[in-house]
Amino acid sequence: MTPPRFPWSKKSADEPDETASTPAAASAPAPAPVTRNAPVAPDASAPATAPKAEEPVTEQNEKPDASTPVSEAPGVEHAHHAEPFGEYAGQDRDPETISPEAEAHADEVDEELPAQVSQFDGDAADVVIDVPGSEPEAATGVDPSAGVGSLDDAAPASASAPDSSDAQPAESTPADPTVDEWILEAVAEGRYYSPHSVLGIHSLGDGRTAIRTRRPLAESVTAHLEPGGTVTLEHAHAGIWQGVFDGDPVDYTIEAAYEDGPPWIADDPYRFAPTIGELDLHLIGEGRHEELWTALGAHVRTHGGISGVSFSVWAPHAQAARVVGDFNGWDGTGHALRNMGSTGVWEIFVPGLESDALYKFDLLGQDNVWHRKADPMARFAEQSPGTASIVSPPSTHEWQDAAWLEQRATTEVHRRPMSVYEMHVGSWRPGLGYRELAEPLIDYVLALGYTHVEFMPLAEHPFGGSWGYQVTGYYAPTSRFGNADDLRYLIDRLHGAGIGVLLDWVPGHFPKDGWALANFDGQPLYEHPDPRRGEQKDWGTLVFDFGQRQVKNFLVANALYWLEEFHVDGLRVDAVASMLYLDYSRKEGEWLPNEHGGRENLEAISLLQEANATAYKRNPGVVVIAEESTSWPGVTKPTSEGGLGFGYKWNMGWMHDSLEYIQEDPLYRSYHHNELTFSLVYAFSENFLLPISHDEVVHGKGSLFSKMPGDHWQKLANMRAYLAFMWAHPGKQLLFMGQEFGQQSEWSEGRGLDWWTLDQPSHQGLFDLVSQLNKAYVANPALWELDASHQGFEWLDGGDAERSVVSFIRWAEDGSAIAVFVNFSGAPHNDYRTGLPFAGEWDEILNTDAAAFGGSGVGNMGTVTATNDPWAGRSASASMTLPPLGAVWLKYRG
Repeated sequence: MTPPRFPWSKKSADEPDETASTPAAASAPAPAPVTRNAPVAPDASAPATAPKAEEPVTEQNEKPDASTPVSEAPGVEHAHHAEPFGEYAGQDRDPETISPEAEAHADEVDEELPAQVSQFDGDAADVVIDVPGSEPEAATGVDPSAGVGSLDDAAPASASAPDSSDAQPAESTPADPTVDEWILEAVAEGRYYSPHSVLGIHSLGDGRTAIRTRRPLAESVTAHLEPGGTVTLEHAHAGIWQGVFDGDPVDYTIEAAYEDGPPWIADDPYRFAPTIGELDLHLIGEGRHEELWTALGAHVRTHGGISGVSFSVWAPHAQAARVVGDFNGWDGTGHALRNMGSTGVWEIFVPGLESDALYKFDLLGQDNVWHRKADPMARFAEQSPGTASIVSPPSTHEWQDAAWLEQRATTEVHRRPMSVYEMHVGSWRPGLGYRELAEPLIDYVLALGYTHVEFMPLAEHPFGGSWGYQVTGYYAPTSRFGNADDLRYLIDRLHGAGIGVLLDWVPGHFPKDGWALANFDGQPLYEHPDPRRGEQKDWGTLVFDFGQRQVKNFLVANALYWLEEFHVDGLRVDAVASMLYLDYSRKEGEWLPNEHGGRENLEAISLLQEANATAYKRNPGVVVIAEESTSWPGVTKPTSEGGLGFGYKWNMGWMHDSLEYIQEDPLYRSYHHNELTFSLVYAFSENFLLPISHDEVVHGKGSLFSKMPGDHWQKLANMRAYLAFMWAHPGKQLLFMGQEFGQQSEWSEGRGLDWWTLDQPSHQGLFDLVSQLNKAYVANPALWELDASHQGFEWLDGGDAERSVVSFIRWAEDGSAIAVFVNFSGAPHNDYRTGLPFAGEWDEILNTDAAAFGGSGVGNMGTVTATNDPWAGRSASASMTLPPLGAVWLKYRG
């Protein structure tokens, strides 16, 4: 549900801007009464307000209307200073909220955590900021001045407040004037870096306790103590109320009375201990928090016995931080976050709030301007044109893929088959969400025989035309197709069907949208501050500051997030070349050399190595694949040996050369024969995957079908031969959706595939061929077991340029062999003599010219017999027929 807004959060025409200071307004009309589990019944004097879908401000707001910015006030600590924790010094957050990763790292912490002080170190040095050490009991109500919680947690005093005739007032004395007015004013305006040190409950150190709360519209305020007693609070300044009683800090709720309305009972967000612990902060500070998503962002949790939502954000340059959302009318003055110390983390717990609330952060930059930003760690977000983050509920999905994960962890990734179907979820069959996609996708992929599907990016992105490669929500599965558990369901079902899942990941750059990561806390934070390193002009995007340890942590943890929270089997890392080279797509003078004067991006190299090593350490059996288009050495070499540590590298050289070759008219292919064979010079220098991806069928490049020369029949014949060559070539393979049945038009993300093409028998034949290629590929280890070793490949004849034929042997570890022959000429070759390693019967397990695939039916009647007649250095040979524009696979029978 989306929590409704409250009448008191509605701004009238004469009220200040939502991000400006909020003065006290004792004469303001009272809010309408709200009963538990009942809709709002607005007072006649106050206009009714419906829930808002999104906030009225998208980027920046005016400077707060205050005479002295808190950063310039005398005696005020800078926002980076460690916040005093008082009675929380040395405590961690609730045990149930400590991440398993943080527990695992406890023994690795090699330095003493910074000591926390218990006193404000400024002009108001006598303000002790101790907070209650006891666990608070459940309380009801919503803060009418700040819009805390949801209506289900609000109740008029007549419903839930103690009867004033029965309540026993606590021993109280006049409130001590220990807080300067400028501090109270800053707190009231939500621009104080440490609101919890002023608001909430604090021991004064002399047997007395002070309570302060923000209720700018109230006429009277009373604190109800647990287990009993009341304290009457007095108005101190700018809507801040305070009172002092004899005794130690206890749990409490606040009752506030308003003009012409009943009093309200509400819990106080400023009485709660931090929800993020010292160990989490230490790991964040060092850039080593491998489960960062469990510490930062918005989390529905029970804290101190109270249900609500914790918010935390990393914004080290901010002077103040507030959370705004539909639960407080997009006015965060009542929900200012506390600064958690030198790590730059800000935090607040909002009691009573539930999942599905919309929210953003308002961050006061060093420019004294409020910057409204979506949460970088949000795990759900609005669909475009909305830009708000959404409080994601805890997952309720129960995984059923334990057997799959166990098998994955015990199988060496390079010694198993991998045939990948790349797809764009939104245009495969438009209108299908994650759950609806499961059944038809599984049926389709199983019919084709692929081992894996690869999803183009599913992280949230505002512009559909980017295909997901300009990400604004790195931890949020795009809500276009459902929620996070819907995606978990899809992946779980694919695993249950024996299909692996790969996901595109984009750590190299991000868009410039002002509401997202760009200039996050008022200045460059996630991006490199120098445009010579921080801007990617080709794509109009910004480049991450890979050397900033928290940014590096953000990306490494993000890779782990998708692997661990969604059980994906691998990541395909986009645009790796743009990360590795400082001069990538930059002219002279537009790039900044590294510390050694070179062009290598040393920080990006370190990031990739750490991401790969950590992914493999924590998730055995996963694979990380690099889209890397240069000759950078050691892409798939282990990090322990100085490599980047990827599992596979896209073989872009093979892709470009082979596509150049296949687009030639068969009459002229003999002059380009080296383009077909050159890839075998370096085929075993890396662990390669051969891609015919989305990039090759967009932006005027046409479909794979349209690249082929000749008439319609010849185009399909060329495709069949080309795909058979691709499947037999050393390396795994990837084919983009639609090419498996020869879609004639270029792909567009704005429409679905041309499924009607399958109504044509010739195109159905191509579909059937791809299915047979995958089945034969998986069934024969010779085609995948030794992909990365020269021992798995041997030329029969790579130099037959005159007849445009290539032939080779693929070997398995047990000595079994597949002989591959591809005729790229337009004429059949009868009585084609070839050497073979063994005499005997060789079964024709694939012939792309078979009539069943739409071919002309030229072949060898299913069998080729080799004799002990030497040929071309081989002890055995055979005479066979090679079909026109066709490929033949032979398997030795004996």
